[in-house]
Amino acid sequence: MSHSNDPRFHRSPFKLVIGGELVDGAKLIDVTNPATEQPVAACPVASVEQLEDAIRIAKRAFPGWSSTSLDQRRALMRNLAGAIEDRIELLSALLTAEQGKPLSQAKFEIQRGCAILRHFAEAELPVRTLRDSERERIYERRGPLGIVAAIVPWNFPILLLMNKLGPALLSGNCVIAKPAPTTPLTTLRIGEICAEILPAGVFSVICDANDLGAVLASHRDIAKVAFTGSTETGRKVFQSGAATLKRLTLELGGNDPALILDDANLDEVAPQIFRCAMANSGQVCMAIKRVYVPDALHDDLCRRLADLAAAAIVGDGTDPRTQFGPVQNSAQFEKLKVLLADCKDRGTVASGKVPSHSRGYFIAPTIVRDIPDDARIVQEEQFGPILPVLRYTSVDDALARMNGTEFGLGASVWSTNVSRAAEIAEQVCSGTVWVNRHMVADPAVPFRGARQSGIGAELGDAGLHEFTQAQVINISLRGG
Repeated sequence: MSHSNDPRFHRSPFKLVIGGELVDGAKLIDVTNPATEQPVAACPVASVEQLEDAIRIAKRAFPGWSSTSLDQRRALMRNLAGAIEDRIELLSALLTAEQGKPLSQAKFEIQRGCAILRHFAEAELPVRTLRDSERERIYERRGPLGIVAAIVPWNFPILLLMNKLGPALLSGNCVIAKPAPTTPLTTLRIGEICAEILPAGVFSVICDANDLGAVLASHRDIAKVAFTGSTETGRKVFQSGAATLKRLTLELGGNDPALILDDANLDEVAPQIFRCAMANSGQVCMAIKRVYVPDALHDDLCRRLADLAAAAIVGDGTDPRTQFGPVQNSAQFEKLKVLLADCKDRGTVASGKVPSHSRGYFIAPTIVRDIPDDARIVQEEQFGPILPVLRYTSVDDALARMNGTEFGLGASVWSTNVSRAAEIAEQVCSGTVWVNRHMVADPAVPFRGARQSGIGAELGDAGLHEFTQAQVINISLRGG
């Protein structure tokens, strides 16, 4: 099989990272460039025995790692962020090749991941005094859980890894990462960097062909699973962890609505709606997935969004002119084609332009109007660059329809009256509701899902605490 001859991808073969060592997998699978449908490189796939080795070595490493001081762990995390940034050109080129996003966006993702590492390197795990008197002293401290399995999807493979790795390392856990089979390569290169900096066994990378997730999630020596992915897969992770009452963070799917109020300024709002719906070719869990707009503004908004879609430049992420790359994998591409066909049957569709060549998983930014609420594009998470625009006659009606799905990840309300918008935002059933913005993430601010969109939090102090075991020390000062 013929892989890219670019030396940036082949300074050495890709290896699994187990216990600080680079090892061959049990077999190899091709990783496909979604813009060309050609192989990027061969990825090693682990056997169950190699996964067991990684867990055994992490278990052996945990006592030493968890007993290091916070300052020691902070220093190593800062070194790791710096070492990743030193190789950002190679890493971002590799990320574009396997994921498809434009090169500038791949670079931003890695830079953002390093910023998250640095944020958690400065975080605190203070002891909290609950009571202190002449009779008793009671305090709560937080310690590590043990071995964390970080299961990461293909849309932001590095950013979402760092959301887990940062708090896990700071709090003294060992981590075994399992990237998605379609985007494992950049994670493997970062694993090599980790092997140079972190003690052996603290961080391992296990790749699979979608066959080791349940083994990892159900393993008795895995203390916690931090998973980002679809709600359907999240339910399976939940079931796998149930027998051992594993700690879980599940950041799952969203069908994130945007509510435009009747006083909104479309000159300002329309470009933001388009950007927050189509970013990463719509492959963002918190992206805008459906828009609710009052009758009086409906046609104007649809025209503006359709114009933006027509002007969008879709292409290979290595082309500096490209704004939107391909959909990441063939399965998602086929799903979106089915959704598009349903949209054409049930609504009115306006699309941008896709590259004229025949290869690649390209779908143009697409605006859909005049479509009923029971259409698949409204009820499901499309996870692609297709945006339905839905008209409403009253805010109460819009809220009922917005809240009428099983999801509850993100949402937004848009208005020139901030107080009114904030009051309405509190009526939306989502873990995060933005006002006059959308898809804004800050490592200091927790992000969590409601309902079927997840359990637990990532980022912020709440996200850090998800990787710890709280322990209360309750002392009598009157003697034994």
